[in-house]
Amino acid sequence: MSGAIFGAIDLGASSGRVMAGVFSDGGLELVEIARFPNGPVEKNGSLFWDFEALFKAIKAGLNQLGEYAAARESNIVSIGIDTWAVDYGLLDDAGNLLATPRHYRDERNLLGVSAVHGLVAQEDLYQENGLQFLPFNTLYQLAAEQLQNAELLQKAKTMLLIPDLIAFLLTGQKRAEVTNASTTGLLDVHSHKWNLELCKKLNMPIEILPELIQPGETYGILNNAEVNHPALDGTKIVAVASHDTASAVLAVPNLDEHGAYLSSGTWSLIGVETDAPVLNDNASKANFTNELGVASKTRFLKNISGLWLIQESIRAWNESGNHLTVAELVEDARKSTTSARIDVSDPEFAAPGNMPARVQVHVTRNGGIAPQTPADIARCIFESLADAYAKALAEIELATGRKVKKLNIVGGGSQNTLLSQLAADRCGVEVLAGPVEATAIGNLIAQAQNHFTSLGGFDLKTLTGQRAFINHNFAPTQYLPSKESNGKH
Repeated sequence: MSGAIFGAIDLGASSGRVMAGVFSDGGLELVEIARFPNGPVEKNGSLFWDFEALFKAIKAGLNQLGEYAAARESNIVSIGIDTWAVDYGLLDDAGNLLATPRHYRDERNLLGVSAVHGLVAQEDLYQENGLQFLPFNTLYQLAAEQLQNAELLQKAKTMLLIPDLIAFLLTGQKRAEVTNASTTGLLDVHSHKWNLELCKKLNMPIEILPELIQPGETYGILNNAEVNHPALDGTKIVAVASHDTASAVLAVPNLDEHGAYLSSGTWSLIGVETDAPVLNDNASKANFTNELGVASKTRFLKNISGLWLIQESIRAWNESGNHLTVAELVEDARKSTTSARIDVSDPEFAAPGNMPARVQVHVTRNGGIAPQTPADIARCIFESLADAYAKALAEIELATGRKVKKLNIVGGGSQNTLLSQLAADRCGVEVLAGPVEATAIGNLIAQAQNHFTSLGGFDLKTLTGQRAFINHNFAPTQYLPSKESNGKH
């Protein structure tokens, strides 16, 4: 059969892409159509997204996607959108964006934390929404908005998270995909509906909350005047697991009851898939979150720092004239013997800045010998990330009663052979690394299940069949604990 072409808008915290996914009996072919930068922009001491430039790049990428389909004498079946979580745009009654969306690392969120916890204790919030405490969760951002921009919030008629906002600008339809909505703190952890009683307790305007839809449902037909390639005529914008981590977890090829997943990128999101939320004291004390996945699964996970530490370090080194690539840094770090370690989740590493200097200060302050070279600083970061993974697996086992026997690493970090081996050594379990493009694959699979019953002998209507299809097409790389390693989580 000739390939059916789907589109994926896949946005991360540091870059965005428009991808084509070509499904055929031969499997799934991924084609990167467009890539563009993304990141925080500082204005008057606050951090924002450059949303206007981002959406302009998305529209250009979609027209390029149309050109790609036309060259293959085909049309685009549908397009899905996945992005980071928690951030939002506010629309007025006419559908105009009232303000540039804030970046989740903006320090104003701390004001919202105090306001929310003054009304509802964190322990009680956990039983309501199941979320780990993160100062940038949407409910804290909205509370900060109330304190700083009450007039803006009063003008707002609709709040849309970033993927829903993009879908609205492409279709004119205001809807909220439920897996991403589960990251706001305003969704009931049991019913998966907006928690209107909690909103009232927090003095949140419930009228701005849009209709919830499930992955696989349709936002609407693409009708943006600036995305007008003929190959996109009648193309549907389909809700996928629009939180990028939810899409990535869908694409973990070997996930079962004894496996944990690690979505490794700017953040490290490590957890397991469960049939119901885990809300016990062990989960709460270890600061684990319960977010929604596909097929009504719960993603029980912990959000810890990730390759942001390396990304920011490389940026600092490059600005000082010491140009390094990630690949070069990994190979140099492999030879390092530094014993320096950091707590990767310390708040001092959260904001943009001179990350190498922060690492050195942190190590010294905690009685260690500060790493000096880029190789030693990188090795310190990689070793410390592996330590954090091992600690998280032990916490998962305590909270769920499960025995974790393997760790599935997906996303860009799965290419880091040193970090994958360190994870196997430190955690004392088999590591399966890949696919790298898990987020885009999960996005595309969620769309394909609407179009195909089966493909290549795999049932695309079931989660098990989808993951078997992914495993067949994107087999992961295995890492086993080194014989000299005695790491046990």
